[in-house]
Amino acid sequence: MERKRSCQHKKRDASHGQKKSRTYGQFFEIIRHKKYLKNWTNSVDFHRTDSLAPNPEMRYPIGMEGNRFIYCPQCGGKEIETFGGGRKWKCPKCGFELYNNVANAVGLVIQNADGEILLEKRAKDPRKGFLALPGGFTDFDESAEEAAHRECIEETGVAPEKIKYLCSFPNTYDYKGIRYKTCDIFFTASLPQNCTLKPQEGEVDAFIWKKIATKEDVENCPLAFDSARKTLSKWLEEK
Repeated sequence: MERKRSCQHKKRDASHGQKKSRTYGQFFEIIRHKKYLKNWTNSVDFHRTDSLAPNPEMRYPIGMEGNRFIYCPQCGGKEIETFGGGRKWKCPKCGFELYNNVANAVGLVIQNADGEILLEKRAKDPRKGFLALPGGFTDFDESAEEAAHRECIEETGVAPEKIKYLCSFPNTYDYKGIRYKTCDIFFTASLPQNCTLKPQEGEVDAFIWKKIATKEDVENCPLAFDSARKTLSKWLEEK
């Protein structure tokens, strides 16, 4: 009997080890694929307050509060909680905390000798086929100016000149069911005369030089992102 119980204990311990191994495998899948983030919505309305806000006027994006982990990325526990309208996750079991911070992106307003603005036809989602200013996300340990210079070279094949800060605006970037909140930083710049633009494969379908002389021109332009629309309006005001 004693020997039988010992075998049963070993079998149960082995089964427990397998179960634990599966749990860790599952939450590593969360990190690799964001597979278990759910309930991201397409709402862009703002006006959420809750107990995490330092003052009642702080706003959270509606639709972000549904962004939840099923498992804690650190311990695999199911107790992980969502706070601040999807702005923060915390696991009471192991103390793990993760903040859903805003990402930085850059854009360039480039004007040619004819007063036209360089726009790119997007080759990928989000907003595939719509127009955008040259630019993209900043890399690790990179300044906004460095990111603007790099992104312009990557997307156009040409290094920009006379990069100068213009403005910044918040933006919403929906990609493959995940909502990213960004702070888009825009610069004015120029390109060398008689340069040849080369669209980045998979990112840019075509280049379009478009005359932007009035606010009606901005409104009628099929821009991919609202931050670019606001930036061009700002650029017109400061011309």
